[in-house]
Amino acid sequence: MMQRAVYFLGLALSTVALADPPRNLNDVPSDLAVPAVVSGEPRAGGRVWQTNPGYENSRIAHALYLPTDWKPGQTYPVLFEYPGNGHYKNALGDTSQGTVEGCRMGYGLSGGKGMIWVSLPFVDPRTRSHALVWWGDADETARYCRQTAERVCKEFGGDPRRLVLAGFSRGAIACNYIGLRDDATAKLWRAFVPHSHYDGVRQWPYPDSDPASAHKRLARLGDRPQFISHEESTAAIETYLAKARPNGSFTFAPLPYPNHSSAWLLKDVPLRGKARAWLADVLRD
Repeated sequence: MMQRAVYFLGLALSTVALADPPRNLNDVPSDLAVPAVVSGEPRAGGRVWQTNPGYENSRIAHALYLPTDWKPGQTYPVLFEYPGNGHYKNALGDTSQGTVEGCRMGYGLSGGKGMIWVSLPFVDPRTRSHALVWWGDADETARYCRQTAERVCKEFGGDPRRLVLAGFSRGAIACNYIGLRDDATAKLWRAFVPHSHYDGVRQWPYPDSDPASAHKRLARLGDRPQFISHEESTAAIETYLAKARPNGSFTFAPLPYPNHSSAWLLKDVPLRGKARAWLADVLRD
């Protein structure tokens, strides 16, 4: 395995090259099983539904997981995660239901220890529920995110200096589209982990998906790091960022499988080890 450093006019990049031959990721056994979301009080090792104040009469909620080593009075990094679009399946057997409870990146990155994990909704005020496809109301989604971050830090020991935003597919785009939407939301994050797709690389059927709008959001990143992975190749994202010329520090990590899936984080594959090592490094005080 080799790690290659590339530089574009003040843009620090590194590319992780892996030697695994392409094959169906679904043929690789999982060594982690994501806990189901249940009703009840938060506890170490449990994943529960929570409804924020103001949403009591809606179906909008997030899922809170406290690590197995969680103790009151201590502080922990927090992994926030957005899910992919729903109603997705492909010939490889990959599926995405688009649900909050379907998130799994945070559990794979942490292994269930040492970090709080929060699965976030896309808020649709019209239906008063989580949007299974795209954003619902993007500004309201960002507001819910900020409200949840404040609550997790205040009530459960989340460290406001070590908040990380992750997501798969739609959720990967959301790392910038929602996470860098405004100054108040953007300032929350220590780092980002988008897997499969990236805000601004291509236009989608929603407002402000064009590169110029994405560049304005990207400007709020500053020099904070992102671990950017994508099935088979990250070339399109590398090209986009080289043209956009932001100041962030980007690690590009191609997943050596064709699958459009975040399931690799539940499997003992080399890329998961790279992602975990990167995360430990950026969270180090």
